[in-house]
Amino acid sequence: MKIYITGASGLLGQKLVPMLENSGHQVIKMTRSEPADANEIQWDPLAESMEESLLKGCDVLVHLAGENIGEGRWTEAKKRRIRESRIQSTDLLARTIANMDDTPQAMIVASAIGFYGDRGDDVLTESSAAGTGFLPEVCKDWELAAKPARDAGIRTVHVRTGLVLSKDGGALQAMLTPFKLCVGGIMGDGKQYWSWISLEDIARLFHFAIENENISGPVNGTSPNSCTNREFTKTLGKVLSRPTIFPMPKFAVKLVLGEMGEALILPSANAIPEVATSNGFQFNHPNLEEALQAALKK
Repeated sequence: MKIYITGASGLLGQKLVPMLENSGHQVIKMTRSEPADANEIQWDPLAESMEESLLKGCDVLVHLAGENIGEGRWTEAKKRRIRESRIQSTDLLARTIANMDDTPQAMIVASAIGFYGDRGDDVLTESSAAGTGFLPEVCKDWELAAKPARDAGIRTVHVRTGLVLSKDGGALQAMLTPFKLCVGGIMGDGKQYWSWISLEDIARLFHFAIENENISGPVNGTSPNSCTNREFTKTLGKVLSRPTIFPMPKFAVKLVLGEMGEALILPSANAIPEVATSNGFQFNHPNLEEALQAALKK
């Protein structure tokens, strides 16, 4: 298949692109900069419209691009970029492919388990309602922005990605320095659920969603074994052979990280991958300790 992908230079994109190419697919990277070769095209994610001819021959459109939510404090300008970079670009792509004479077979869009908000010990499946607050509202509108594609009969998938384990980016990378300096510890009260997934498995899940015609709508991109922050902390300390005796209470999380910490670190979301597993997806890293060892090459 001919697969167009945004966000190819990001953490997930860099893992997914070679995976798709090794499976025999042709991958066209959509970039905001000048194309480097024939396998790249330039686009503006915040434009009001785009030429349908840019996506000619597209079988599947994968949309990963968006402002990094874990980088920098959430000022009003940052929050505006987080929202606009996701919703406007998704709406633009969905409208464009919906109007094509030869529409793609599928549109696979990144989303996040931030959709659910802070839900305590509730077990969250893809049918669970959205939470309240900035991030749930962004995720809800992000998914709604793909409506033109759905209305045109295009199979549309929203992969609600959890905490991705990689030493090269994301939350795990940010946690490594304090842990290696022996000042790591639980965050908040440690009781909040963190729904995690290995980088390899989230890339494989996107690959699976691309090729599996039975999958549409929301898909939780999380391992089948979520854990509390306390469990995650203790396991990471064990893998790194470091103590975990320096907790960061809620007030400290809010003081140091601001609204970002309140939205990403403190909420509890026990999301399970019901759609993935019911469709036969097999996780390579379902166990946290083994997944951390693989991510850190231990």
